[in-house]
Amino acid sequence: MHTHPEPVSGNGRKATPRQPTGRENMGRPSKRKVEQRNQELLDRALDLFLERGFEGTTIQDITQSIGMSKRTVTARYGNKVALFKAALKRAVDQSVVPEERLRAAETADLEETAFAIGRILADGYLEPANLRLARITNASSYSMPEISVYMYEQFTQTLSGYLADLFRRRFSNGRNFPDAEQFALTFLTMMGTPARILAWGVPLSQAEIETHIEHSIRMFLDSIAHRFTTNES
Repeated sequence: MHTHPEPVSGNGRKATPRQPTGRENMGRPSKRKVEQRNQELLDRALDLFLERGFEGTTIQDITQSIGMSKRTVTARYGNKVALFKAALKRAVDQSVVPEERLRAAETADLEETAFAIGRILADGYLEPANLRLARITNASSYSMPEISVYMYEQFTQTLSGYLADLFRRRFSNGRNFPDAEQFALTFLTMMGTPARILAWGVPLSQAEIETHIEHSIRMFLDSIAHRFTTNES
């Protein structure tokens, strides 16, 4: 029976088997890790775009601040415009108020429901991150209109669909309400007015914001009541 001799080193001693270093298991990063780093990239990119503007920010600025190679970023997004759009779209997606939160605020009282929903929407518009998002979206809407379209589709259309359904369920009392979508868009516009004013750089006090929300919701409720009263007369 033949046996294989044990390996020896150059000095005649038995060679010590190589211990695993862990590098054998070091392959490409997991899909989850790659996506996590991509989200970090988009967050950091948005921060710099908001801070310095689109023209004042380079891909190199972004990659250096996050410790990522420029080659990795350009391989995924191609150029700064595509990265900018991806960062904005992520921010828009995160800014949308979940419908479940709005439904949870509904009560048996119609006026109470309107005020609860209105304040949630107004507070969302007024969050500092959303104000910054509104500023950069407004600034880029002329050269990149698809950003505004995306924001409208993801934010306005989603919320207006819920609000139109709410108004049909709670305000029309089973009567025909073909223009519920228009009332929904009006409500969103009224709740977003303070945020738009602030995004334009015009200061508003908290008291002025509260007064606007209060008066807007009351005028809105009166307009719905008038709409059905006029139709019945």
